[in-house]
Amino acid sequence: MIWLTWRQHRKQAFYTLLGFAALAALMVPIGLSMRNTFADLGLADCIRPVNLSEAAVRTCDAGFRRFSDQYDSLNLVAVLLITLPVLVGLFWGAPLVAREVEHGTHRFAWTQGVGRTRWALVKFGLVGAAAVLLAACYGLGMSWWVEPLTQAAHEGRLGMIVFDLQGVVPIGYTIFAVALGVFAGTVWKRMLPAMGITLAGFIGARAAVEILARPHYQAARTQTFPIEGDGIPEMSRGDWILSTGIRNADGTMVAENTRIQCPPGGKGPDGRVCGAELGLDPGAYNWQLYQPADRFWLFQGIETGIFVALALLLLYFAVRRVRRIA
Repeated sequence: MIWLTWRQHRKQAFYTLLGFAALAALMVPIGLSMRNTFADLGLADCIRPVNLSEAAVRTCDAGFRRFSDQYDSLNLVAVLLITLPVLVGLFWGAPLVAREVEHGTHRFAWTQGVGRTRWALVKFGLVGAAAVLLAACYGLGMSWWVEPLTQAAHEGRLGMIVFDLQGVVPIGYTIFAVALGVFAGTVWKRMLPAMGITLAGFIGARAAVEILARPHYQAARTQTFPIEGDGIPEMSRGDWILSTGIRNADGTMVAENTRIQCPPGGKGPDGRVCGAELGLDPGAYNWQLYQPADRFWLFQGIETGIFVALALLLLYFAVRRVRRIA
């Protein structure tokens, strides 16, 4: 059964490895270029937790801006890279059962001394193991590639796109995509509908978890500072800011997604007190909600666990469906 599975999927494996090698050949030179630029600008010293002089802070900010200006276009590449796990689900998971049933070969495969359950477990297990290995290599490679980008960005590794590219979450995404494809193939029994359902289901699940669940894996922290003062209090670079705003002394939100910073006793050109145009009461303050940067691996583990659990549930239902296919 293992030999048969290899014979059936060796072309897919070859083309997948070929695509992986081509991706590495493209991304490694870009990653080396980013690291060299990062070192030449002296940004490694800027991310260390040490007290920097005001002049050093200005130099670091200028360096980060230069780095971002040079490599901002790579954000488009990152958007394309996050689609790779679903491609594995489309071309490995969806055809696994649907192709057999669509071509009628399942009647031969399941009547040659190999029961349906054993056939499903071996097929799903081997394809799933290959997907895990591929996703692990992909996650490690992307972690290396995006490191300079995440160090230069204020949101760090918890950023909306870079979080999905690195660490262990690509393993969870890939396993889920394959399991979803397998399950879709047992329900719709034709390759194209199964692939369409896999794509739609993957996008929906990823969007729901990313937007609705991820910000709440742990209780977010709040930070407040007055609208008049010497400046914004220092935060750890890489903290994920979820929301900002200006609140009155009683906690009422006056203005969202903004903040005010005025010198002590500062007034506008018309002589009004700073913030008067917003109708602020005495004691108003800036407020922000954020997730600390040091929660990155905790969030990675939680999100990976969610998608692995969903994948196991889908595979369980897929095995049950295989037993009922005529």
